[in-house]
Amino acid sequence: MTQPLVDVARSLHLRDDEVVPYGRDKAKVLVDALHRRQGWPDGALVLVTGINPTAAGEGKTTTAIGLADALRRLGRRAVVALREPSMGPCFGAKGGGTGGGRAQVVPADDINLHFTGDLHAVAAAHNLIAAVADNALFHRRVPGLRPDNVWWRRVLDTNDRALRQVVVGLGGGAHGVARETGFDITAASEVMAVLCLAQDRVDLKARLGRMVVGEREDGSLVTVWDLGVAGAAAALLKDALHPNLVQTLEGTPAFVHGGPFANIAHGCSSLVATQLALKCAELVVTEAGFGTDLGAEKFVHIKCRTGRLRPGVAVVVASVRALRRHGGAGNRAEQPDPAAVERGMANLDKHVENVRHLGLQPVVAVNCFGGDAREEVELVLDHCDALGVPAARFRAWELGAEGGLELAELVDALVRNHQGISGTRFLYEPSWPFERKLEAIATTLYGAAGVDLSPRARAKLSRYEQLGYRELAVCVAKTQYSLSDDPNKLGRPQGFRITVRDVQLSAGAGFVVAYSGDVLTMPGLPKHPAAERFDLTSEGRIVGLT
Repeated sequence: MTQPLVDVARSLHLRDDEVVPYGRDKAKVLVDALHRRQGWPDGALVLVTGINPTAAGEGKTTTAIGLADALRRLGRRAVVALREPSMGPCFGAKGGGTGGGRAQVVPADDINLHFTGDLHAVAAAHNLIAAVADNALFHRRVPGLRPDNVWWRRVLDTNDRALRQVVVGLGGGAHGVARETGFDITAASEVMAVLCLAQDRVDLKARLGRMVVGEREDGSLVTVWDLGVAGAAAALLKDALHPNLVQTLEGTPAFVHGGPFANIAHGCSSLVATQLALKCAELVVTEAGFGTDLGAEKFVHIKCRTGRLRPGVAVVVASVRALRRHGGAGNRAEQPDPAAVERGMANLDKHVENVRHLGLQPVVAVNCFGGDAREEVELVLDHCDALGVPAARFRAWELGAEGGLELAELVDALVRNHQGISGTRFLYEPSWPFERKLEAIATTLYGAAGVDLSPRARAKLSRYEQLGYRELAVCVAKTQYSLSDDPNKLGRPQGFRITVRDVQLSAGAGFVVAYSGDVLTMPGLPKHPAAERFDLTSEGRIVGLT
């Protein structure tokens, strides 16, 4: 049911000179196409979020794709806007990130691996800045900049725990200045966040220039502008700024662009892709990573605030296997256990509450898997009915658009009738101190009793405020598996506090990252990584990705 990509582009009323083909089934849409449509009305924006997931994930991407397909089956001009997968999880434990079954974006192999090269461009720009910072140390081009005060690390789009902490510049004076540093995964790069929040080329370069790489002995900050390479970094991102256009298996247009993780970054696809989709469609379905406590919160406070987006409906994806785990089923979570599902619905209740706290109308999608018992699915649906929350079975993995019609009809009716939709609600004001912003998120969305700052985090936040950065948002990096910062506290924990152990200024992106718990910015590989299943056949076909 796919169609020539040129026809997909024309269905969005994109001009031929606004679309740059990347082979036969991928294309870049020039960011200028968005600017030419200023003043055009926007379509409706639907967010797909979820409960706290299991390690296997609960199918938010599959749900977003299947929902968009089903909305088109209803006769609506729908588009899906998604993040680009990182190769780290693809070769690690998670596998591909293009949906599953009959609800996928294609070409899945290309999208999951190199796609149009956006993540490589982000890594190149990021590492150029790292190289120039080390060169500035070597040539003493930035007075007062010392090796132990360079904050900027390097990035790589591969899970590699051995690179979390490294020493560079060994081998004597001719080889640079010896210092400790490390690598993060590309999805955690501030350059990735900048790319996903930049409105145009001018904004992109300005944001890159504001990024902080370290500080001088007198306490003043060193930015990319000071290094003189904001323009060079922007040049490396020239093509990456343009949104990518592909399609689903059922021919639904799909903008797949930008890929920050939600547990260590802001977890949303690019702002320009979402804005362009809103100019081209009646309904745009987009996804924010992990649960409402992470992706949805950042979607509202960072992406929506930056781009003045006004979503109205949020689909909360749940599965009975995750509810079993949240209900204490432990290693038996793959086996039917209605009592555990019943107990686990406390987690679902909290995420429905969170959607309402953020000013959105919740709809629950019970994403059905092969081993689900009908009794357990009915339990969830009846529970949602008692809460007064619309809910539907979702079977797009198995049935494609047909399996998403029940959910699509609920979403479409809410969008058409504007039922209960008042628009986004922010939990904090930009002028508030950082600690108060963190308290607002933790107490309202996590259900925490409060936030504890380490002495290091408190001192750094105070300094950022003194330097004029108080207006920035906060971006919490914590575990996705729990509402708390402890992945073992499942369900709806009570009486816990969130500990912020460290913070990092991301001035170009426009937020401060607050690190809580043991979350890592460079994941490691499992004992048997997914890469062991990959192969290339003699006919050139990739196997083992899904």
